[in-house]
Amino acid sequence: MLEEALREIHAAEDLEALQALRVRYLGKKGRLTQELKALGQLPPEERREKGRLLNEWKRALEAAFEERAEALKRAALEAKLRAEALDVSLPGYAFPAGNTHVVGQIMAELVDIFRRMGYQPVEGPEVEDEFHNFDALNIPLHHPARDMWDTFWLTDGRLLRTHTSPIQVRYMVAHTPPFKIVAPGKVYRYEQTDATHEAMFYQLEGLVVGEAITMADLKGAISEMARTLYGAEAKVRFQPSYFPFVEPGAEFAVWWVNPRTGEGSWLELGGAGMVHPRVFQAVDEARAARGLPRVYEGKTGFAFGLGIERIAMLRYGIPDVRYFYQNRLGFLKQFRN
Repeated sequence: MLEEALREIHAAEDLEALQALRVRYLGKKGRLTQELKALGQLPPEERREKGRLLNEWKRALEAAFEERAEALKRAALEAKLRAEALDVSLPGYAFPAGNTHVVGQIMAELVDIFRRMGYQPVEGPEVEDEFHNFDALNIPLHHPARDMWDTFWLTDGRLLRTHTSPIQVRYMVAHTPPFKIVAPGKVYRYEQTDATHEAMFYQLEGLVVGEAITMADLKGAISEMARTLYGAEAKVRFQPSYFPFVEPGAEFAVWWVNPRTGEGSWLELGGAGMVHPRVFQAVDEARAARGLPRVYEGKTGFAFGLGIERIAMLRYGIPDVRYFYQNRLGFLKQFRN
């Protein structure tokens, strides 16, 4: 019986089968238990010898059960670890990663250019009031120039800003000159969209205020930006133009030689000019309304603005401004940085 039991114990494939064998041999009605109960019916000498033998069998079976149980538990644990193991020798799964939008790349590049020239980037709300977006910039109600900045109005009288110039107004009201700032951000115009116009786009505007600021300072800043963007041979051209918030005003273009074709051309990038005295007057009045001193009388400054999408279109030869916001991955993946 002992050899048969030991063979069955070692052959048990799991703990459930092992427990069944334990009950068969060592349970209350088990084979070995029955043999021990029957000892009382034997003569004393035979009972003593057989009792010693049966007890040796019992100890041997208990040890065999214990050893096999440990082996089965160990095997089960190893199987679980193998099933849950992470094979670090295999390459990891490459999750798709996003990328900065091409417009964001150009904007970051421009902000970095002007930061190196000492300009501080500032931001402001996209939902503006009429004072900051129009009145403070010398564009009063019924001024014809408002047609150039037709926008989306909210029911409470506020509007979606048409340029980032309101950021400059807010900054001037809260700070005293001298300073140099750039204001990047999203702007809105209520107009028909086509290859060169969108109802939403991005601008970067700059403002410098101090003592004895001149058009020469303005041209120097634009020239430095152009050389950084398009190379040391880039040149800047100013052409007189009208903007209500600057006097005199100008549109500026950059002479750029395409490295792929070797051909040069003038690229119109934006508008600029000397800050209109009425803008400084409006800012001082806003400061006075807040109990702040008037500090802009007699000050001079220049401002400029340019479209971010315009620069991207010129740099990469993109024919339609609407491509930037159609979320076509095939288009956007061309500009991974």
